[in-house]
Amino acid sequence: MRADPTPAPAPIPVSLRPAAFAVGAAAGLLVDALLADPHRGHPVAAFGRAAARVERALWRDHRGWGALHTLLCAGGTAGGAALAVRAVRGRPAASTALTAAAVWAVVGGTTLGREARAIGGALAAGDLEVARERLPHLCGRDPQALDGPAMARAVVESVAENTSDAVVGALVWGALAGVPGLAGFRAVNTLDAMVGHRSPRYRRFGWASARLDDLAGWPGARLTALLAAATGGDPAGAVRAWRADAHRHPSPNAGPVEAAFAGALGVRLGGTLSYGGRVEHRPVLNEDGRAVETADIERAVRLSRRVSLGALAVCAGGRLAVAAVAARRRRKAGMA
Repeated sequence: MRADPTPAPAPIPVSLRPAAFAVGAAAGLLVDALLADPHRGHPVAAFGRAAARVERALWRDHRGWGALHTLLCAGGTAGGAALAVRAVRGRPAASTALTAAAVWAVVGGTTLGREARAIGGALAAGDLEVARERLPHLCGRDPQALDGPAMARAVVESVAENTSDAVVGALVWGALAGVPGLAGFRAVNTLDAMVGHRSPRYRRFGWASARLDDLAGWPGARLTALLAAATGGDPAGAVRAWRADAHRHPSPNAGPVEAAFAGALGVRLGGTLSYGGRVEHRPVLNEDGRAVETADIERAVRLSRRVSLGALAVCAGGRLAVAAVAARRRRKAGMA
C-alpha cells in the first residue's frame, strides 16, 4: 500500500491555541479588576526579592556582569513559565487557567488606578502631606519638592507610562509568546525599575536591563499611544502631540505614551522633575495644552482603563485572526 504523500498537519499545541490566550487574558484582567494586587505574597514582589539576591551575588561595576544578572533573572523567569506551559499541554482548561493566573500576576491596572485616585482625593481635600506620603507608591519623584499641581502632573504622567508598562506591554507579549512572554516582559520591566536607572551604582550594571526594557516595551508603548488617541477625548490632538513631541522625551517608550495622553486629555506634561535629588529639565509635551489640574487624574485613570480594554481586544483579536489565517492555510495545504 502506498503511503499518503501529504502528511497530516501537526496539531496546534494547547499553549498556543488562541482561545486559551483570549479567554485567559480576559479572565486575568477581570480578576485584577476584582482583587487588584495583594499586599503580601505577590509574584512580582517575590521576583524582586530573588533578583535582589542575585544582584548581591553578582554586582560589579561592569556591563557584562549586569548582562549576566539580566539573563539569569529574566531568562530564568521566562524559562520557568515555559516549563509551566509544558506541564499543562493537552489540557485546555488548565492552559486557560494558567494564562489567567499569569495575566493577573503581571498586570497592575487596578492598583495603578487606586493609587492615582487616592492621591487625587488627598489633593482635592487640600491634604498635601497625605498626597506626598502616597506619591512614592506610584512613581519615583521627590514628593517634598512638589506642590499640588506638580503632584497632579506627576500622577497623570505615571498613569500614562504605567498603562503601557503594567498592562498593554504585557498583553502584547502575551499575544506574541503566551505565558512565557507575559512573565518575561514583567521580569524585564521589574529589573529596569530596580537597576535600570542612571545612578553611580547602576550606570553600568543596569545598562543591559534598561536597554532590554526599551526593546521589550517598544510595541506596547506604540499600541498604548495609538489607543489613547483612539479612545481619548481629542484624537487629533493626541496624534499631533505624539508626532510633535514624543521624540523629545529622553525615553523612547514613555515619550509616545505621555505625549499621546497629554494630547488626548488636553494638558501639558513634562518639564522640571526631581528624582533622588537629581533634577531633570525635560521638554514640555503638548505645549498648547493647559496645566494639569487635580480633576485630570480621574480623567487619566478612565483613559487608562479604556486603553487597557482596547489592548485586550486588539491582542486577543489579533491572536485569533492570525490563528484563523494559519488554519486556513493548513486546510488548503491538506487539500493540495
